[in-house]
Amino acid sequence: MYDAVLLIAFGGPRAPEELDSFLARVVQGRNVPPERLELARRNYLAIGGRSPLYDITWRQAKRLEAELWFRGQPLPVYMGMRNWHPFLAETLEVMRGRGVQRAIGIILSPQQSEAGWNRYVRDVVEARAAVGEQAPAIDFVPWWGNRAGFREAMACRVAQALTNFSESDRVRVPVVFTAHSLPLHMAAQSPYVEQLEATATAICSRLRHERWELAFQSRSGPPQEPWLEPDISDCLRRLAAEKVAGVVVAPIGFVCDHVEVLYDLDVVARLTAKENGLRFVRAHTVGEHPAFVRMLADLVSEKLSKPHV
Repeated sequence: MYDAVLLIAFGGPRAPEELDSFLARVVQGRNVPPERLELARRNYLAIGGRSPLYDITWRQAKRLEAELWFRGQPLPVYMGMRNWHPFLAETLEVMRGRGVQRAIGIILSPQQSEAGWNRYVRDVVEARAAVGEQAPAIDFVPWWGNRAGFREAMACRVAQALTNFSESDRVRVPVVFTAHSLPLHMAAQSPYVEQLEATATAICSRLRHERWELAFQSRSGPPQEPWLEPDISDCLRRLAAEKVAGVVVAPIGFVCDHVEVLYDLDVVARLTAKENGLRFVRAHTVGEHPAFVRMLADLVSEKLSKPHV
């Protein structure tokens, strides 16, 4: 029934010389003021002018391929990006040339929203149309953010971050889970916030850690438009005023490091914490954690056994 797997991600510049073209692609067709585009450019330059997203996604693909081979389900795993090479259409063209007729698609987004899920589905449809009639069919796996493998991997990352504090302080350290902010009208039309809260609850229940909260990051758009709050910097200032021992910031809205993690958290949020005398520890994203890779393989195995579900 299936002869390949396709991982679907946002994309990012792989080298500084790709940065301007990448940003032009991201804002294409959108009324983005030049000053916002220049700010995004400076943010990327602050982390080296490139994103590790391509490298991490490639490693996720290779580890998933190995796990499937180990299970006796040897399928090639490809990756296609929305906003940079390898673009979805480029990857589908390669797959078509190698004889792939039907593939299992996995959207690498832990929560569902118009921007973080539905748009990926539309982009795959458009990419298939661009390739033509012989483009491989793509059957998507269902939303997976509630799966034990993702939560186990993220719980491990949070636990590792908490070990930076003494055992006596650890129980009192708040864990602040973060995800990309959304306009309120967009968030209201999706289960985005509910899914984030359920994931955070499950992680802290697994760790028996009672003190946690949810904050949002990477806000963009017109300042007069209401977005999800609290902003991570506002949250850190409040916690500093409460004289907590420190904070663990855990990005559960992303599966790998990229500019929203490496700049918005590791630079901006960390500086906010420092300016307010608050110890800041950032938990890693799930990346290539074995539990996460096994979860991806489970999704493929389930699709192979029940192709129409």
